[in-house]
Amino acid sequence: MGDLLVRNIPDAMKHELAAAAERAGVSLSDKAKDLLRQGLRQEQADLRSRARSGWEALRKIAMSGEPDDAFAEIMRGIEADRKKDTGRPVEFPE
Repeated sequence: MGDLLVRNIPDAMKHELAAAAERAGVSLSDKAKDLLRQGLRQEQADLRSRARSGWEALRKIAMSGEPDDAFAEIMRGIEADRKKDTGRPVEFPE
């Protein structure tokens, strides 16, 4: 495992961290690792909630009327076909 040195932590933050560690009955390092882990999980969850597929980005552009009419019409057709797809099996060429 690696080490991590965090510099210039405000005294108040260090005292809060120490108090939280004491309440939890764990070391300062263990509490810091736990809080870092929680923060990373939350950040990942936020990223996943904001992530969009390429299709979603194109659909937003197509439905906004910004692209030319022919492109928008093609995208509307793709969207309609996608909604009609009921999970039929994909046919692969032999």
